[in-house]
Amino acid sequence: MAIILYELAGADPDVRFSPYCWRIRLALAHKGLAVEGLPWRFTEKDRLAFAGSERVPVIVDGARSVADSWRIAEYLDEAYPDRPALLGPAAGRAHLRFINAWADASVHGAIARCVIKDIHDVLAPQDQTYFRQSREKAFGQSLETVMADRDTAGRAGLAAALAPARMLLRQQPWLGGAAPDYADYILLGSLQWPRCVSSFTLLAADDPVAAWQARGLALFDGLLANAKRA
Repeated sequence: MAIILYELAGADPDVRFSPYCWRIRLALAHKGLAVEGLPWRFTEKDRLAFAGSERVPVIVDGARSVADSWRIAEYLDEAYPDRPALLGPAAGRAHLRFINAWADASVHGAIARCVIKDIHDVLAPQDQTYFRQSREKAFGQSLETVMADRDTAGRAGLAAALAPARMLLRQQPWLGGAAPDYADYILLGSLQWPRCVSSFTLLAADDPVAAWQARGLALFDGLLANAKRA
């Protein structure tokens, strides 16, 4: 039986763009587990009440429901210990938590400044008002103003936020070392988010992060590369 994954979707239900849901898509592929994705939208919080959550990702695995991408990754290791590990031993897990926090706190904000209006434009009409009001409150300015300087300051801000990954990827092919691990899935999920909602080019062609992302797009028979884009 496939694991059910509730995923954030745009007006087109096949455009799934949450960075957190993409982390779990990659994690499930890493584990070799079948998944059935269900589209979910910002204004459908009541649909997740059964899991005690108001946001995705949420998985349903038989009688179990689990919310939050980090907790889901932990659950997958606990429930399927005979399959390739995602988080590893305690020390490695602590380092992965730092990468998780870095992506959420630094990378996502920088990406949002480049694509936030593009996200709004792919949403279902019932989600657009909620998204605009909540994000403009968070940023203290209009979506259009947030994104106005994306060609210069926006790209520069993202390049700066990605500096730790860039330094590491000059020395090794994956954040996880010789092979990808959950550290890679965290950041690949972050970069899949803008890729699904916008045609704006975020990374310079000669950026080591761009070369790494290209390798990531080919993982699991092109799971990321073949995703529907707006």
